[in-house]
Amino acid sequence: MTLAAASYPDHWRRPPFVARPWLRVALYGGAILYLVLAVGSVEVNGARLAEGLQRGARLLAGFMSPDFASRWGDIVLGMRESLTMTVTSTVAGILLAIPIGIGAARNLAPLPVYLVCRAVVALSRSFHEVIVAILFVAMVGFGPFAGFLTLTIATIGFIAKLLAEDIEDIDPAPVEAIRATGSSWLQLVEYAVRPQVMPRLIGLSLYRLDINFRESAVVGIVGAGGIGATLNTALDRYEYGSAAAILILIIAIVMAAEYGSGLVRKRIQ
Repeated sequence: MTLAAASYPDHWRRPPFVARPWLRVALYGGAILYLVLAVGSVEVNGARLAEGLQRGARLLAGFMSPDFASRWGDIVLGMRESLTMTVTSTVAGILLAIPIGIGAARNLAPLPVYLVCRAVVALSRSFHEVIVAILFVAMVGFGPFAGFLTLTIATIGFIAKLLAEDIEDIDPAPVEAIRATGSSWLQLVEYAVRPQVMPRLIGLSLYRLDINFRESAVVGIVGAGGIGATLNTALDRYEYGSAAAILILIIAIVMAAEYGSGLVRKRIQ
């Protein structure tokens, strides 16, 4: 073996993220200490935990014998509100998100428009749907209208951000070709941008439809209408059979929407 060959190790090793050993040990030790203190600061009530486990077991037992009859009228009304909120908020959110998403694409919009649209996207994504729902419930009162506004805002942030990123990643060759013909900005969007992003936009819209239905059940718990309000009432009254029936219906609708959206995505690709 030559001297040059002996100077190299047999196996390559990835260099550590922190080169200095003492700093690496200090960071790991600090992280472990913080984890121990954080876990120790959590107050666990053993009696309440045991009671909660018993209620959870009764709820799971309710799935073995779900009660669809006792609160069927409330379940139908809640499902109708959730589906109405889901469809209307998705449509309204997409219609508002498309111009915002185009304006948030740096390769299409001038800098002032880009900054304004990016600010709108960031603001609409800054708060969780439950927080936004609480705000709208305080503004417009209890009911599905507050849920519609909440899901519309969430849809705008979701669709506009991903649409803007897709537009920024498109093939620039068609864009330059359309610009070279002296076409207007609207013609540029129609003939160079839309064909490249439309399949992705349809897929994102269907995905957001699934999300909005699930979120409609969550925002209903804080008074924004939908099946979540019916579920919350059933849980408050310890009607675990009715709660299990509602959850089964939610799972069935989400699964049907997932399979349906998968078929649609396959046909458009």
